[in-house]
Amino acid sequence: MSITDIVPPGVVTGDNLVKLLEHARDNGYAIPAVNCTSSSTANACLEAAAKNNSPVMIQVSNGGGKFIVGKSISEASGAVAGSVALAYHVRAVAKYYGIPVVLHSDHCAKKLLPWFDGMLDADKDYFEKFGEPLFSSHMLDLSEETDEENIAICVKYFKEFAPMKLWLEMEIGITGGEEDGVNNENVDPEKLYTTPEQVYSVYQALSAIGPMFSIAAAFGNVHGVYKPGNVTLSPEKLTSQAPGIHKGEDWK
Repeated sequence: MSITDIVPPGVVTGDNLVKLLEHARDNGYAIPAVNCTSSSTANACLEAAAKNNSPVMIQVSNGGGKFIVGKSISEASGAVAGSVALAYHVRAVAKYYGIPVVLHSDHCAKKLLPWFDGMLDADKDYFEKFGEPLFSSHMLDLSEETDEENIAICVKYFKEFAPMKLWLEMEIGITGGEEDGVNNENVDPEKLYTTPEQVYSVYQALSAIGPMFSIAAAFGNVHGVYKPGNVTLSPEKLTSQAPGIHKGEDWK
């Protein structure tokens, strides 16, 4: 059975996105996600995915959006324009590659929320016209804030996402290194590991609104380049958290 027997080729959102993610989970494969900075890089990713009969996630970051609109553009809204332009490009061409495509925006820190708001406005405009959001999903990375503020802001946005069946990825627990001007290179190593209690707090808050969310829990992962031995990855911490959520345990 081909993946396109389960979901149609082209950009997938809503129920089709859920079907795709469940198929990946149930069949034990990962969907590659690539940050793209131009139509050419997006096309290259689509071509590579098509050659391997694989779904793919095309992502855009705040910096990528700025690059796409042109480095000479200084307006803060330039990142929005570039990100939306990439989304429309992928929307126009994805179906020709014959694979499912997830359109995603990457890490958004609190200081970048105007970028997030602009993309959400584009989602709402697209939804009014076509009955689905422009993007498949967005990521909020408020891990620098307190857990309470992180979750509260995610709840606020998720309430806007839910009517459009727009997927929210949120991060709790800090990813080391540096990306898009957020520098965690000198963070306390203990903070690089999300606790089960943190995961459950997010689950309680967001599941009350809807099911279309995921939690990016930290397991020692770091952005960028680092010396061998300087990073201790502990993915087993993630597998120890999920069963507790499904059983309704509170780890107290």
